[in-house]
Amino acid sequence: MPIKKTTEKVDINKRRIINGEDADVIQLYPMKHVFAWDAYNAANANHWLPTEIGMQKDVEQWKAKDVLSDDERHALKTVLGFFTTADSIAANNVVMAFYRHITSPECRLYLLRQAYEEAIHTHSYQYIVESLRLDESEIFNMYREVDSIYNKDAFVLSFNEGIFDPLFKTGTFENDQKFLENIIVFSLIMEGIFFYSSFAVMFGFQRQNKMVGAAEQIQYIMRDESMHLNFGIDLINTIKQEQPELWTKTFQERAIELVKKAAQLEYRFAQTAFPTGIFGMNAESFRQYIEHIADRRLTRIGLPPQFNSNNPFPWMSEAIDLSKEKNFFETRVTEYKTGGVLDWN
Repeated sequence: MPIKKTTEKVDINKRRIINGEDADVIQLYPMKHVFAWDAYNAANANHWLPTEIGMQKDVEQWKAKDVLSDDERHALKTVLGFFTTADSIAANNVVMAFYRHITSPECRLYLLRQAYEEAIHTHSYQYIVESLRLDESEIFNMYREVDSIYNKDAFVLSFNEGIFDPLFKTGTFENDQKFLENIIVFSLIMEGIFFYSSFAVMFGFQRQNKMVGAAEQIQYIMRDESMHLNFGIDLINTIKQEQPELWTKTFQERAIELVKKAAQLEYRFAQTAFPTGIFGMNAESFRQYIEHIADRRLTRIGLPPQFNSNNPFPWMSEAIDLSKEKNFFETRVTEYKTGGVLDWN
């Protein structure tokens, strides 16, 4: 976009999440969408890297014959099978859809940080897989071979159709609604629902003092994803304020149906991950949990709850708040070995 020479100051009232009038996506200040700047600073304060977390105990437990049951091993591998590609899908959407069409410079700043965090998450899953010496071709191909993972990924990727087209532009009623729908799918559903069964599985391991290195990494990922979710909700609610004509009754009904469909897909994934249950958790309790968080996502954007299920995992709300457990930057491992050089002898 060419720079326009002018002495006129930026009018923040003209700034929009999308379709900013004469949008200047370069000039950060003065800000209008302060929530994005706050999110950017909070994310920087929470910076972490997977290789700062030791995996030796996990390696020992994975090698042992009597620590993990077959069901627990199956659950861990299935969760990793979803995770290994999920953040790459999210990153592609951030870079190729969100960043390209959002006209708020402060929102774009946070999106750059979010994209980097998605890369860290993908690095983390590779680090876990490599450390445990899992079959990488098996884990990384699960999104093609395991129906419940494939169906989740195919569902969210279908909403990229058209938006990734180089000729797609916001600015019409139809395209603006399509872009808003994309934000709902990737922020509310992908990051707000599809990750959470897998998070709960990993914290189930953590509560049993099993696979604690992998679980700690997932805990930091969950903290990041919670920020991504909250940022996406802020985007949705701000677009509703800036372009209320998009928030039609038909569009609201469509959003509700998408969340209900996502809850069904996530429930089927839970059945795949632990068909017989682990750690006192089973597919039925996960159904209740999925419905509970789906309702929370809906109410955050002003839509009515659909399930009214109780939360069977109250400890999940605590798992995200790391300050209740420890300060990562005071307890980080300073003498560690990366997965590729861990001792398996």
